[in-house]
Amino acid sequence: MDSSNSNVENQVTNEINAKESSISNTIENQVDSENADVTNTVDNAIFSDSNDVANSIGNDINVTVDVNVTNQINNSITAGSENGEGSKNGEENGNNENGNDEDTDNGANGENGNGEDTPETVWGVDSASITTENMLACVRNNFGDPEIWGRYLGTNEGASYGLTAEEVDLLHSENIQILVIYNHFNDGTGYEHGQDHANAALEMARDFGIPEGVALFANVEPIYPIDSAFIQGWHDIVSDSEYSSGIYGIFDPSEELYTAFEAAADADPSILEEMYVWTAAPNEGITNEENAPAYNPSYPDGAVIGGWQYGLDAEACNIDTNIFDGNVLDVLW
Repeated sequence: MDSSNSNVENQVTNEINAKESSISNTIENQVDSENADVTNTVDNAIFSDSNDVANSIGNDINVTVDVNVTNQINNSITAGSENGEGSKNGEENGNNENGNDEDTDNGANGENGNGEDTPETVWGVDSASITTENMLACVRNNFGDPEIWGRYLGTNEGASYGLTAEEVDLLHSENIQILVIYNHFNDGTGYEHGQDHANAALEMARDFGIPEGVALFANVEPIYPIDSAFIQGWHDIVSDSEYSSGIYGIFDPSEELYTAFEAAADADPSILEEMYVWTAAPNEGITNEENAPAYNPSYPDGAVIGGWQYGLDAEACNIDTNIFDGNVLDVLW
């Protein structure tokens, strides 16, 4: 628009009620004048299970006297899962008496950022392999649609490949949360040893950019020796950091891990109250999501249960199958 006085008002309103929805709103204004009033408004009212919302407003303004710019994007989304993006850019050359007034109001119903109340359980997987689009397709075609994907911090030669930035982008783009596992030890004994590995896990998590509040799960394999002192040392360091404390293993009453955890919790009740337990007991065998067993994890009384790895070593896709407790959704990435 090229004139001495410009008054531009753009309003876009979308009201959608559908199972799936995809909205892309783009407003671009090019104004060259002495005076300009520019108002851009986008209103999205969406009721849908799955949403992809992209809003973009661009203002390229050359004004010599006076300019007023107002950008407003309102997203009201009731959804099972949603991806809403809004960007606004206001630029002006010349005298600007009022500057830019930009408001953003994004509203969503529910908890955990997914527009739903916390479920009792969700189905998911974990894997020692790098997650690719082909692997994700393999899991979905053969087993189901995981909401959680367990992956390892750093590569442990001969055991697991470490989580990559590309995996994070892929999983998050598919609305899959990441459970973070640390497995760089094979001797779970001694308080200082537990502290040392907790500090190593914290350094790796920080270097990788894992956000605060996420749980770091110490991986205790059944062949590893384990005692209460190691569990205490791990928990003391991790729980005193910006991260949450977690532990994985076979929590069957006959296992050394179960006994060690109970002893640690007896000595320090905060372990029972704060440490997330991810148990691999009982082993019911690999199934697809539809045929998953009734939720029946074995774990110490009173502990915070995070999930149950009920099936090990699927022949297809190199995964284990899990039912995760709603408790754990608050400490995933």
